[in-house]
Formats: sequence, C-alpha cells, structure tokens
Amino acid sequence: MSIEAELADIKRLLTEISRKLDELIEEKEITAMMKLSEVSLKDFLEDEPDIYSIEDVKVRYR
Repeated sequence: MSIEAELADIKRLLTEISRKLDELIEEKEITAMMKLSEVSLKDFLEDEPDIYSIEDVKVRYR
C-alpha cells in the first residue's frame, strides 16, 4: 500500500469512529433528558387525578 492509500484508509476509519461517537453521545443525551423529564414530572403527575380507572380501560369480551 502506498502512503496516500494508508492515509485515506485512516481518514475513513477516523470519520467512521467520529460518526459512531456522535451517535452514542446523542443517545446518551436523549436518555438523560428522558430521565430528567421522568424525575421532574413525577411529583406533578402523582398529584394529578387519574383520568380513567382500571375498570374503564379493561376490555370486556363476550
């Protein structure tokens, strides 16, 4: 292999690694935001009345 070909291969690999790292960081950020929303809304939602009871959502088969 020539030096140019090896450098092109290294550049391709670095680009792929960078893209995968960006995807992992984005997934981690999304997970963190979801967890933050869950924790911050927990108290609010616990104080809200239930819209439906268990009996309302049960499917009745005949």
